[in-house]
Amino acid sequence: MKKILMLSICLFAGFSTSALAQAVIKFEKTSHDYGEFKQEEVQTCVFKFKNTGDQPLVIHQAFASCGCTVPSYSREPIAPGKSGEIKVEYNGKNKVPGHFKKSVSVRSNASNALVRLYIEGEMTK
Repeated sequence: MKKILMLSICLFAGFSTSALAQAVIKFEKTSHDYGEFKQEEVQTCVFKFKNTGDQPLVIHQAFASCGCTVPSYSREPIAPGKSGEIKVEYNGKNKVPGHFKKSVSVRSNASNALVRLYIEGEMTK
């Protein structure tokens, strides 16, 4: 009986530990201000992140709140302790000048599965 109880405890502990193992995405910053720029100038910024978890991190998708903002990222898994980046490009051509604030939603297998990144700026003619 003691052996069955010990085996049960070990199995439960093993399942609990593996259930807790997860990727964690940690961004250096979650917002970027382009400042003032001319309408015909395409703006680019890079959001750097690190997988601080103990499982590989996979970004499933990164999508913007509008068509003028385009995120790009590597589809390769990011190993624990390694870093990656999401490049965000803003093209305001044919858009109304003025202040803007856009978001990029990042979905992954991390414990914090949804992270929002923000870009903003003042576009002039």
